[in-house]
Order: sequence, then structure tokens, then C-alpha cells
Amino acid sequence: MYRLATLAAATLIVAAPAFAQEPDAKQIAQERQQAEIDVPELVKVLDLQPGMTIADVGAGGGAFTVVLGHWIGDGRVYATDIGQRQLRVIREYADKEGLKNVTVIEGAAAATNLPANCCDAIFMRDVYHHVTAIDAFNKSLLASLKPGGRLAIIDFRGRPGSAVPEGVPANRGGHGIPPEIVADEIKAAGFTHVRTMDPWLGDKRNAMFLVLFVKPVPAVGLQQIARADAKIIDDIGKYSLQQLQPARAAVTSAR
Repeated sequence: MYRLATLAAATLIVAAPAFAQEPDAKQIAQERQQAEIDVPELVKVLDLQPGMTIADVGAGGGAFTVVLGHWIGDGRVYATDIGQRQLRVIREYADKEGLKNVTVIEGAAAATNLPANCCDAIFMRDVYHHVTAIDAFNKSLLASLKPGGRLAIIDFRGRPGSAVPEGVPANRGGHGIPPEIVADEIKAAGFTHVRTMDPWLGDKRNAMFLVLFVKPVPAVGLQQIARADAKIIDDIGKYSLQQLQPARAAVTSAR
């Protein structure tokens, strides 16, 4: 199942500050249990390797941040939230776990506040359906990723008749969001849609889905790489021929 209803409120970091409620010990324990299940699969989807940099945007109680912090090794995990209490809880959680590779950043409704081009991957879980400044926030996600970096949005469809959060477009269909709308909005910011996993983790009882995106590599960058590769090959070829001449002469003399 997706994060329990009681936990969802603790992870709403990009809506109005009124949603920023401090997670209690029970909620954090539930989130940690779920993180231990999700993270191994998330690592595969995001093509993560130890030493990379990843951001947990909407870190809530910090359980996903902590589990990833243990996994990523000498890499870096950024954890963002807009609630001061959540930020404190995440810092304390990471300190308690002895993690020195976690950086906690205060986010904003219209921006991640992450450094530009800092991340190999970013994920948002139970958060995107609360984003209000959609265009600005999604462009901020794009700016935070390295070219070729991956973005995973994990969320759930709105229950019919449920109230749409304040400030969020009415097209969500309730408290939640359809994966098709996620795909359209994120693509509009410049991302490429890779695939949608619905349901997430392959469990039909799981109401959650995952939509995966990649930040395109600029064409000019690819052209520069191709030119550099061609020059290296050309230089190696010339160098090799020059080096072979004395050897060839020695063999001819020996004959």
C-alpha cells in the first residue's frame, strides 16, 4: 500500500506551510519499513551506483533519505522540505544513524533550492500531487539534475469525491493525481518520459504508480564529445605510426 494516510500529511513539502506537520515516532517507523521495501527497487529504476548524488525532494520524516544514505556510501543524499520541524527531524535522524553524507536543504513552493546540475537522480514520493507552482517547480527539478539524470515521481490517483488540495489545479480528480497528468506536466518542463510503472512495485493492491523521466543531454554536448573522440582516435593513429617506424627499420636491418 502507499504511505498510510496518516503519513501522507508528514511528507507534503511543496504545498502551503499549513501542510507541514511534524511526523511522530509511529509515522517515522512506518515510513522506515516502507523505505526498506522501496529503496532497492528505486535504486534499479534510477540506475543508481554507490558514490552518486541523489535528492529526496519532500523527505518528510527522513526514512527514505536515511536508507539511501546507507546505500549510497561515499555519495551524497540531499533531503529537502519546506517545514522547519521536518528539517530538524531529518537532521536528527541522519545524525542518529551516523550519516555524514546527508545534506538537508529548505525547499520552496516554486523551487527545489538544490544546486544546479548537482544530482544524478531525484525522486518525489507522495508529494507531487501537492505542487502548486507547477511550471516553476518542474523547471527547478530540471535545473537540479545533471544532463542524463533521472527523475522518478511516485504518487497515487485521487479518490473520487476527495477534496483537491488548496492551490492545486482541479484536473487532479481529487486528492491525488493521474500518471498521465504527471507525464504531461513534467515533459512540458523539458524532460523526456521514459516509462510509467503502474502499479509501482508490481503490486495491484498498491495504489501507487511511478513515472520515470530523464533530463536530455544537449545535442551540442554530444557533438563536442563526438569531435573529441574523433581527435583522440586521430592522434592515437598518428602517434602509433610514428612509433612503429623505428621498429619497422630495425626489423628490416636484421633481415
